[in-house]
Amino acid sequence: MPSLPRRLALTSLLSAPFGYAQAPSGSWNPRQFGAKGDDQTNDTAAIQQAIDAAHAQGGGTVHLTAGVYRCGTLLWKSRVSLWLDNGATLAMSPDDQDFLPRETLPFASGADAATSTFRHALLWAEDAQNLALYGQGVIDCRRTRVGGPKPISLRRCRQVSLRGVSIRNAPGYNISLLGCDYVDIDGVSIFDGYQDGITPDCCRFLRVANCFIESVNDAFVLKASGALGERRHTEHVTVSNCVLRTASIHLKCGTESCGDFRNISFTGCTLIGGMGMRHGNPGIALYTVDGGALETVAISNITMQDVGVPLALLRGRRDACKTGAAPGVLRDISVANIVAAGARLPSVVAGLPDAPVEDVRLSGLRLRMGSAAEGPANLDDVPEKPEHYPDPTMFGPLPAAALFVRHTARLTLDGLSLTPAAGDRRPALVVDDAQGLQLLDGRFPSASLRDAPDAILRHTKPDAIRVLRASQRGKFR
Repeated sequence: MPSLPRRLALTSLLSAPFGYAQAPSGSWNPRQFGAKGDDQTNDTAAIQQAIDAAHAQGGGTVHLTAGVYRCGTLLWKSRVSLWLDNGATLAMSPDDQDFLPRETLPFASGADAATSTFRHALLWAEDAQNLALYGQGVIDCRRTRVGGPKPISLRRCRQVSLRGVSIRNAPGYNISLLGCDYVDIDGVSIFDGYQDGITPDCCRFLRVANCFIESVNDAFVLKASGALGERRHTEHVTVSNCVLRTASIHLKCGTESCGDFRNISFTGCTLIGGMGMRHGNPGIALYTVDGGALETVAISNITMQDVGVPLALLRGRRDACKTGAAPGVLRDISVANIVAAGARLPSVVAGLPDAPVEDVRLSGLRLRMGSAAEGPANLDDVPEKPEHYPDPTMFGPLPAAALFVRHTARLTLDGLSLTPAAGDRRPALVVDDAQGLQLLDGRFPSASLRDAPDAILRHTKPDAIRVLRASQRGKFR
């Protein structure tokens, strides 16, 4: 048996609160370097000294105990973990002069200022590795409008773990990642964000799980911009078990799409709209408009309430990167078991006349519309906007009540259930230019097909389908 002193020490350790009552052995407490945590003192220098000390010793934990630590930019360094105790708040200084200035990056082709600026931030790191932020504390940006430092901003970092903390009132992208690999984000909560929630750009090997994100701008958005000065891809990404609430886009790949998007999974998420209609307030948006490919994406088991547009898949040729590249492919997409209630606008799957959306399967898609609207009776009145900023509302009113499909190849709609809003006289489904269309086991009151010469319809009532060109009838099975 262990001796009595050892047993007492073990009992004391096991009974201590998770995260330790005091700084664990080998950690650095910024109070030892002069931090006050009194919400009055600028604690930037003291916390930076603690980070520097941990880094100089080969790594360690900087442990912030309960208190409010007012800070400007902190340079996060390799092999340094930041622990925020329950009751610890890392608060942004109200003075923007306490932060590193914004960069001017003329090489950032295809990226706006918010995407390409990284140093103007609270926690900032570049070319660092083995970074961790964890605990039950809070990062409070204390801003009331968009425009200001980012809370967490990492460029070309590897092996990053963010767990448990909450971020509030951010004026810039909450978690902004550029060219980062092997990133794990788990159990992070974002409240009252004025810009994007989590924004990985040109990142690889990324896992995001169990997060709550509330933002005015996009909640979770993958980008592949030119902000690194090179063409880099975003790939090997999983997002699971998250709750997202936004006035803009909930889950998105694209907008900035110079590089490719590949091997991406979204599953088990709940999306909540009703905050606004920025860019149509889509639930799921997959866009490629700048030459990058968007392929091998699997989306499953998603619920949506009161979003604007449940699903938007768009292919265009905006070419923001000025490469002259042809439209990037949008193909090999699987969307399964999506339930949306109270949607305000129809979903859209749209390619270009010479560049269709290819090899997409929508299975178990259930859309219950919450409002009716008028649309054009003639399909030719729906414009093509290949160079437009991707947005499902850019076409104007649509002739479909729930789902509009145009310029696709090998699209399968399996188990589609569409419920238009009361009084909506438009067809629930409208298809224009679909090669290799399969419409299987559908439930909806009406549909119109045009230019679907080899369509296969199974267990869908023929009298519910209007084939607009008699010379190109669908096959009924």
